[in-house]
Amino acid sequence: MPVKPIRLFGDPVLRMTAQPVTTFDAELRTLVKDLTDTMQDAPGAGLAAPQLGVSLRVFTYFVEGELGHLVNPDLTLSEEEQDGPEGCLSLPGLTYDCRRAYGVVARGFNMYGDPVTIEGTQRLARCIQHETDHLDGVIFVDRLDTEQRKAAMKAIREAEWGGAAVPPQVRISPHDTFGRAL
Repeated sequence: MPVKPIRLFGDPVLRMTAQPVTTFDAELRTLVKDLTDTMQDAPGAGLAAPQLGVSLRVFTYFVEGELGHLVNPDLTLSEEEQDGPEGCLSLPGLTYDCRRAYGVVARGFNMYGDPVTIEGTQRLARCIQHETDHLDGVIFVDRLDTEQRKAAMKAIREAEWGGAAVPPQVRISPHDTFGRAL
């Protein structure tokens, strides 16, 4: 599958709440393959469907040699927290310390509709929370403290890609798409 362009900060699709997947078909499997190929080419630890302009609740991850994906995630977070560096393929070259839950239990489905549970701590937990945030229209800079957020926004404005034209807005069909990518 071809590597797809990754949407950058400022693209409206990154601020939308993605729709739940309701149909587990060949189109969904193609989306998961496109996400995986694009994530690995970037390279990145994770990639959510909205980052490819598809407003569906799907993400892929590759952390510590573990490659996977999750559809319609539902997270249970530990009370224990961690601080650590975080970046995003939609904000290339920028990394900031971000507070996240130390552990996560993520329940959802694979691309065939089979139930899946992923348990992780540290980097895997951070990745799963980061990608699930994308599905809710949240970008990790939203979680930074005031000072770091100001620094991040300044860096975004000054970044080579920061002044890039915003790609066309994703159109949402007024009709039920039955889980198909638009």
